Amino acid sequence: MDIADIADEVIRIQLEATLRQRYPAGPSPTGRCLWCGEPLPEPLRWCDAACRDDWERHYARRA
Repeated sequence: MDIADIADEVIRIQLEATLRQRYPAGPSPTGRCLWCGEPLPEPLRWCDAACRDDWERHYARRA
């Protein structure tokens, strides 16, 4: 490994650490679709784009 390879590895590690620290925009996943309640695997929040769009429209009206 030369210095460029080492620098590339350091940058990759720092980028991965930074991305892990980001907070997701919007509500946290609950294991169920936030609109219709369908069971979902973890990091998903909606079962499809239609549920997501309906949820966003509903909460945009409330804001």
